[in-house]
Formats: sequence, C-alpha cells, structure tokens
Amino acid sequence: MSTSRRVRRRAFGAVIAATTAALLLSVTVQASATPTAEPAAAGPVLTDQNNHTLGSQIRRFEGGDQSTPETKAAALQVLATVAGMDVASYQGNVDWASWWNQGKRFVWTKATEATSYTNPYFAQQYNGSYNQGFIRGAYHFASPNTSSGATQADYFVNHGGGWSGDGKTLPGALDMEYNPNGATCYGLSQASMGAWVRSFHDQYHARTGRWPVIYTSTSWWNQCVGSSQTFGSTVPLWVARYASSVGTLPIGWSYYTVWQYTSSPLDQDTFNGAYDRLQALANG
Repeated sequence: MSTSRRVRRRAFGAVIAATTAALLLSVTVQASATPTAEPAAAGPVLTDQNNHTLGSQIRRFEGGDQSTPETKAAALQVLATVAGMDVASYQGNVDWASWWNQGKRFVWTKATEATSYTNPYFAQQYNGSYNQGFIRGAYHFASPNTSSGATQADYFVNHGGGWSGDGKTLPGALDMEYNPNGATCYGLSQASMGAWVRSFHDQYHARTGRWPVIYTSTSWWNQCVGSSQTFGSTVPLWVARYASSVGTLPIGWSYYTVWQYTSSPLDQDTFNGAYDRLQALANG
C-alpha cells in the first residue's frame, strides 16, 4: 500500500473515532441533564420511614369514612361548636389563612415520632397557625416497643411538644394507635402498655405542668390497654371514629373532648364544647 493511501486511511479513522467520542459525550451530557421528577402534588417526598400521621393506622385497620355527607353534617351540627384540624409533614407548608376562612379555629401538628423523627415542617405549621390566630398544639406518634414512655415524653418536649400559658397553646397530644410495623399492640401486654402510657403521662406532666391529651380509637385502646390503667380523671380524650356519631368511648372515659371524624380532604376534628371551653383547655 502506498504511503499516501496509508496516511488517508489513518486520517479517516481518526475522524470516525472523534465523531464517535463526540456522540457518546453528547448522550452522556443529555442523560445527566434530565431533570429529576417533581414530588407528587399530594405533598413532599419523605425519606424517613418512621413518619406516620395521626389516625393513619386506625384508618388502615378500622376503615375510613363510612357515613354519608348528610348524616355527618347533621351529627356535627348537634355535637360540635368549634371546628379544628390536624396536620403533619405530608401537608407541607399550610395555607393557614385559607383554613381560618373555612372556620377552623384549632389545630394539632405532628412534632415527633419515637425518638428518631421530627417533622421538617413543624415550625411553619406550629408558628404559622399561631400567627393566624389558631389555638394550636403538637402531637407525638408513640412507639411503645422502642423506648420508654418517659424517654419519648422527653424527646417530644425537647422538639416542640412543650406548653406555654399564653392562652393559644394546647397541651401536647399522645397518639396511641395500631403498630404500623408489626403486632397490633407492639408485642406488649395490656399491663405493660398501660404502664408505658402512664410513664409518658407522668413525665410529660413533670416537664410541662400539664397532663397530655390522649388520641386513640376505642377498638385499639380496649384491646391494647383495656382497664389496666385509666386516665379519665386527668387526660382529655381525643377519639378517632370516622362515622356520623362518636360511638362508644374507650375504657376509662365517660366524656370526649375532641373527635376526629374524617380524613377528607385532610384530618378534621371537632371540639366538644363552646369556644371559651377550648380556651380553658389551652389555659390549663
């Protein structure tokens, strides 16, 4: 082969190699520039698996709303005079003015779960509702099989679950419901579960001077705590039942203070009394 032909072949090969490299680089750049999918409109994407909302497991095990809008509206006209709501990180930054204009006047927002999770939107939700005029409080999703009640009460108080006598802060709420990760009663006997709640109850009082509110369903409480401990003399009951009436109350209570009656379009609650009684609960 002549020298000139060898030179031309090498030059042609160099052009092909350069072109191939350029095409590969272009594909790589385009792939890396592909935008990440936006979070779903329902709320922010969370990576912490230890994040469960108030009533999420009650709805999972007991079912959601079973009443018609008509029967629910009739019940609420009779039983409730103050409308409220509860929120968690899944609601993100809440438009508090909008909910205020819809008649909501109190809210609890999730602060903590176990001793491993804090709500990244807590400040906006807790302070934003307060600034709008809401009477607000915080709640803790209990994990009775991971640490003691006293330990979780401390974690809760240390991360937003405290109380102040400003007339607009509700006592912290303890969320007691079905285990999202295993046995219904977290592997505890009724006596052990009752003792766990008592430990949280006593430590929260020691830290804040207030007894906590307890949120639960009748079915879960009667199965997992039963009559091993009773709290009706100190603790306001926040009962979950998605129906047109509040139904039978958990063992130990003859009166409910708050009723969570629906999760549509988010968790909604009613206070069992006039607005001045809600203020009295905040004032202690």
